[in-house]
Amino acid sequence: MIKVYSTPTCPWCKKVKAYLESINARYKDINVVEDREAREKMIEISGQQGVPVIDIDGEIVLGFDKPRIINALDKRKIGV
Repeated sequence: MIKVYSTPTCPWCKKVKAYLESINARYKDINVVEDREAREKMIEISGQQGVPVIDIDGEIVLGFDKPRIINALDKRKIGV
């Protein structure tokens, strides 16, 4: 599962979601402004308070790091 921890006003969050949509990747958008528990989980898994944080089957990607996102998605396809 892909989870995108984001805020509504974050431009990089919008870029991540637009990219995922452009490659037809299904993801769950988690608004950390509205969901306190999700915000705490995001900080726990990433060690930071900044967004976006992308969780791709347990692999954490900080920010819109396209090469790391692609790498994590490729691992997911081959089951590594």
